[in-house]
Amino acid sequence: QVQLQESGPGLVKPSQTLSLTCTVSGASITTAYYHWSWIRQPPGKGLEWIGYMDYSGSTYFSPSLKSRTSISGDTAKNQFTLQLSSATPEDTALYFCARISQSTIDYWGQGTQVTVSS
Repeated sequence: QVQLQESGPGLVKPSQTLSLTCTVSGASITTAYYHWSWIRQPPGKGLEWIGYMDYSGSTYFSPSLKSRTSISGDTAKNQFTLQLSSATPEDTALYFCARISQSTIDYWGQGTQVTVSS
């Protein structure tokens, strides 16, 4: 059974870096050919894809967020981390981590709420 669990601060101040970690169990983040993704849902809006890290550690980001986003993996802990710099209130959202297999999301984390506010 694959499980993903998001963790990180629920409140971030504007201009700070939003950092979230996804801990994976039941699967290795280095197993080909899975992609490990971050997705968010702002209040009252639809899902927005942020980016993903593939099994080799290569990363791909949404063009609208690329300049502020990084995703990195820790193979020893089987975790991957999202960092979104220069946070603004528009980054307030429910953040999910997920696994992509053959272009389909097959597992989701439960989601974690992040609010950007002073």
